[in-house]
Amino acid sequence: MKDFILPDDRDLGTPAKSGAPVTLTIDGASITVPEGTSVMRAAALAGLSIPKLCATDSVEAFGSCRLCVVEIEGRRGTPASCTTPVAEGMAVRTQTDKLRRLRRGVMELYISDHPLDCLTCAANGDCELQDMAGEVGLRDVRYEAPEGGSLANHFAQREAGAPNPQYMAKDESNPYFTYDPSKCIVCSRCVRACEEVQGTFALTIEGRGFDSRVCAGGSLDDFLASDCVSCGACVQACPTATLQEKSVIELGTPSRSVVTTCAYCGVGCSFKAELNGDQLVRMVPWKDGKANRGHSCVKGRFAYGYASHKDRILSPMIRDSIDEPWREVSWDEALGFAATRLKGIQDKHGKNSVGVITSSRCTNEETYLVQKLTRAVFRNNNTDTCARVCHSPTGYGLGQTFGTSAGTQDFDSVEQTDVVIVIGANPTDGHPVFASRLKKRLRQGAKLIVIDPRRIDLVRSAHVEASHHLALRPGTNVAVVSALAHVIVTEGLEDTAFIAERCDGDAWDDYRAFIADPRHAPEATEALTGVPAAELRAAARLFATGGNGAIYYGLGVTEHSQGSTTVMGIANLAMLTGNIGREGVGVNPLRGQNNVQGSCDMGSFPHELPGYRHVKNADVRAIFEKAWGVEIDPEPGLRIPNMLDAAVEGEFKGIYCQGEDILQSDPDTKHVAAGLAAMDCVIVHDLFLNETANYAHVFLPGSSFLEKNGTFTNAERRINRVRKVMAPKNGYEDWEVTQMLANAMGAGWNYTHPEQIMAEIAATTPSFAGVDYAVLDQKGSVQWPCNEDHPDGTPLMHVDGFVRGKGRFIVTEYIATAERTGPRFPLLLTTGRILSQYNVGAQTRRTENTVWHEADLLEIHPHDAEQRGVKEGDWVRLASRSGETALRAHLTDRVAPGVVYTTFHHPDTQANVITTDFSDWATNCPEYKVTAVQVSPSNGPTDWQEEYAAQAARARRILPAAE
Repeated sequence: MKDFILPDDRDLGTPAKSGAPVTLTIDGASITVPEGTSVMRAAALAGLSIPKLCATDSVEAFGSCRLCVVEIEGRRGTPASCTTPVAEGMAVRTQTDKLRRLRRGVMELYISDHPLDCLTCAANGDCELQDMAGEVGLRDVRYEAPEGGSLANHFAQREAGAPNPQYMAKDESNPYFTYDPSKCIVCSRCVRACEEVQGTFALTIEGRGFDSRVCAGGSLDDFLASDCVSCGACVQACPTATLQEKSVIELGTPSRSVVTTCAYCGVGCSFKAELNGDQLVRMVPWKDGKANRGHSCVKGRFAYGYASHKDRILSPMIRDSIDEPWREVSWDEALGFAATRLKGIQDKHGKNSVGVITSSRCTNEETYLVQKLTRAVFRNNNTDTCARVCHSPTGYGLGQTFGTSAGTQDFDSVEQTDVVIVIGANPTDGHPVFASRLKKRLRQGAKLIVIDPRRIDLVRSAHVEASHHLALRPGTNVAVVSALAHVIVTEGLEDTAFIAERCDGDAWDDYRAFIADPRHAPEATEALTGVPAAELRAAARLFATGGNGAIYYGLGVTEHSQGSTTVMGIANLAMLTGNIGREGVGVNPLRGQNNVQGSCDMGSFPHELPGYRHVKNADVRAIFEKAWGVEIDPEPGLRIPNMLDAAVEGEFKGIYCQGEDILQSDPDTKHVAAGLAAMDCVIVHDLFLNETANYAHVFLPGSSFLEKNGTFTNAERRINRVRKVMAPKNGYEDWEVTQMLANAMGAGWNYTHPEQIMAEIAATTPSFAGVDYAVLDQKGSVQWPCNEDHPDGTPLMHVDGFVRGKGRFIVTEYIATAERTGPRFPLLLTTGRILSQYNVGAQTRRTENTVWHEADLLEIHPHDAEQRGVKEGDWVRLASRSGETALRAHLTDRVAPGVVYTTFHHPDTQANVITTDFSDWATNCPEYKVTAVQVSPSNGPTDWQEEYAAQAARARRILPAAE
């Protein structure tokens, strides 16, 4: 197994700066660096090492350890190199007798209050204190306890036969790391990382002088009870074993690393998977990762244990009927069984009676093969993906207005923004690494407008407060966005020069006449949206006049009956204010899963081939027909709801579902179950027996992201390499399983590595034409389009002009959803995610993350709860026109009266039994965010939940191998 060769990964001591070049000499060596660079970083860039303990290049210089002192010609004293900026002509000496004596003296003080158990310490070989003691030449410690007395310290439990008042026991409350105060040198790196990198401000230094120590929360709090979000920034910053991963304590210091990409949300963080042999020890965020810049969240950093969980299925299984138990078989028998069934179905019911579902959790290469399977082997276009049930309105809306189906910026762009609109997204929970970067910019002075029915953390949290929170009524996004545009147009705040130069004039004239109508005024829409007119007007003025304006949105925009309309309204707003085509601006969809963007790019929709080209276009089909050697059906295929409808009607009989759990994630659970039950061959290809597998006839075990090669494409169009960290536990990578199924159907595919699949993608898809693994290894990552015109990729879209030529304003008429409240169902339910869990929870529920979220809860306003006799923690019945479930209540004013909220991470709740089959008018994206419900007291799970649990238990029986 060949590891990726890491570029220079050294800690340079202080962050990089930008500015005019400055030349100085350090120990006689000349070095030129940007103005503002510290002497310490300049020395490191020159290949010279200055001892340090409190300095690290992920946080600003602090200057507390005094180990990095230097001498500078013409200056008195010995300044700290970490806090001293370079100056033209400066001459620095880092190694003199005086400096050596000072450094040894400082290190001697540190070691006098530190346990000398290095050989048995978990950080042995990975401890900066140990390294620095060697670097300064410390050989002994002169500080000794007086005869008959004791030497004050923090590491001995008892001194002179009495308990040591300075000693604190190790805090092991967090499931992933420990805090050992006895080994703390109070360098404050963890505190600064929590503040500057993560932005949570959970840690502080309490006490003064010798009594100083790191504290998480209040004096009686442990790490688990504190505000700590377990991002791991403090652990990564700690130079000793004070903050240490439990996995390192258990498995030892890792000896090798492989750079790969996280398989959780759409941020696409790069990680070093650090191992001993093939045993994964820890995941460390890679500082050269362009999406995360060395930061991480609790999921990517720690929640990888699902890959080795006992629930994981490693052998293929089949059964003739879903009422029978599973039977473990060989790969050949399972694939032969599946192929025979699929062929039989097509022979009996026609070629359109089977289809596929691709996954937004699998790689681009794997997704490409699955859609190729249906088009080139099944010979139809029946392919769909979970990306349609979350962000298909993004593809449609941005395609109509800008000409391309993706966001406009890279994540670095947020560092240049002045005003941010966050609409229908909860970045601190759903995209926490991006949220940390956003919060950092807000602390620097950028303004924030939050448009959300719920008071998300960004509205007000540590050192961050939104200028405006437009707490709209669920389902009224279009009305609010149009009201913002109305204020901008009627008050003359639009960017007329940008509109005249960059946008279609006729479309602008139509839109301006439409949006200026008084019925779109905030005063006219206030009764509908619930947003005070004055607040909305102030928000519109701020966005139009506040400088660089950026819009970030999520599923709270797209998962509505007017999701596509809202996306177009957001695009209108960006064009209206000229906030397109430069850093700090743009329209940025926050994708929910790691490869939502990629699954769309790869042609997972039934009407589009890879690269968002319609299947009806003969010239596009000709490209793939030549590459694949088959004729492609020009008729669009079925979406998932259409597949299920056709199954119930007896016309659709077989499906191959890779890495997707439609029974838990899709709306109207009862309808999904009925559709699956009506099929003759359901093939589930996944890590676990998920909910959909309850109705499956074939189970093909999948491989985790740690066990495969390929690429993911994140929310900023960044194509990142996924590298195999260990051999697949099931024997095959997922692309190999798809190929074996295709070949069992007679395809004759012969790929030997995902690199060959990417070469085929590049040869057939213009936006990927310049992408290959050598380019990705050299550059780290690229953002499509990457082709002859853009060999290094495209961080910013629409710089000189829109992809479609002129930007197109589109009239966005508000049409109320057909889902209405009434006497029977007076409340509105909306759904979302929580930080510690991910999507349907199949991965995170099989990690220690359940300590933070062991069950879905219903958030309800205290007023609504009081009216219904509901108290904190009570079981409640949640009912809609589609179905009912039961869960426990959490009383909170995060939601407004009349609105309730829950997550969908746990299958025993099955929140989607409540949601309806209403969907976006353009894309069929389900309306998860608006469901009329009633809440009432309950004694526990509903009859339906108990019946579902019993059916699931029966469906998951596995015969012993001998049987």
